[in-house]
Amino acid sequence: MPTEWRGSRRVWLGQSLVGAVFSDRARHCSAHGEMESIRVSQDGRRFEESISGREFRPLGFNYDHDTRGRLLEDYWHDDWGLVERDFGRMRDLGANVVRVHLQFGRFCPRPGEVSRRELDQLQRLVELAESQRLYLDLTGLGCYHKAEVPAWYDELDETQRWGAQGLFWRAIVERVHRSPAIFCYDLMNEPVVSGGARSRGDWLGPAFAGKHFVQFVSLDPGGRERAEVARAWIESLVREVRTIDRHHLVTVGLVDWSLDRPGLTSGFIPSRACQTLDFLAVHLYPEKGKGTEAIETLKKFQELGKPVVVEETFPLKVGGSEYIEFLDACDRAGCGLLGFFWGQTPAELTPPKSIADAILRDWLLEFSRRAQARR
Repeated sequence: MPTEWRGSRRVWLGQSLVGAVFSDRARHCSAHGEMESIRVSQDGRRFEESISGREFRPLGFNYDHDTRGRLLEDYWHDDWGLVERDFGRMRDLGANVVRVHLQFGRFCPRPGEVSRRELDQLQRLVELAESQRLYLDLTGLGCYHKAEVPAWYDELDETQRWGAQGLFWRAIVERVHRSPAIFCYDLMNEPVVSGGARSRGDWLGPAFAGKHFVQFVSLDPGGRERAEVARAWIESLVREVRTIDRHHLVTVGLVDWSLDRPGLTSGFIPSRACQTLDFLAVHLYPEKGKGTEAIETLKKFQELGKPVVVEETFPLKVGGSEYIEFLDACDRAGCGLLGFFWGQTPAELTPPKSIADAILRDWLLEFSRRAQARR
């Protein structure tokens, strides 16, 4: 039976008890050498373990699909062994964070309901992460396969859609918030505020490689400033998370064109919309001949004074020494960094059967080298 939410918010036995349980768990972890939860340091510019105070630098992978292009929910019930194998491989490559992408339609198939079956499997994933000592970047509200987005969800108006998104996050957070393996809740991958009126139900951006990674949080700004809409949307979902969990980090996956500068912008201007986030998660794919621009973009995101994680990067449009220079700049800036892992190891990609295989193999080898250097 699905979990159903009716009316007022549900708070797990009050915030004081939540804090007490969290503190007891943290003390236990410190005493037994187990995972500690991650927090922002007092200077506000880096991450650290919550008890020891050791610096924590996120380094890991987006685990967004397998080698066949299947999303996690497509196979995590019937092929759990594949998930276990892949988590072990990511750990062996040197990752300490895995970003998973949860699809709204799988967790909320009907209005006002959240699937207990999917929540149970998510809990199983969290337990796997704990056993592998890997932290999870839980990214939610995915609508990557347009055909699988519930029709009722697309028919909602802005207020109703935000409410449905709040229901999703309350259910997720209530199920997993006791685990120290949660690095962060990423509210949505690449949200955008519409610059003008869009057609009813037209919530998704253009497809890329068969998937819709960009979503609109409004269909019509209605005279509101775009950054105000972005701020209100973030704050509405942060409130839902903090109703249950006041400790784990919250962020949003930002496209690199979120900065307040001429040209294309998402409306999610960091200085005006992202104050309530614990850190900034930016997606940066340097282009050939424009590596310096990518580094300057990274510096602009750092100006807000919050920690920055390059939550998505890959040598998609540039390679060789130019991409290495970008990775070096990320290291010098103290940023976390997440690339991609789709199930194959460097050994399995050798010899490469295609240019894509060669690029992926070289990326994984470079990632592993950098992970070893940090140890």
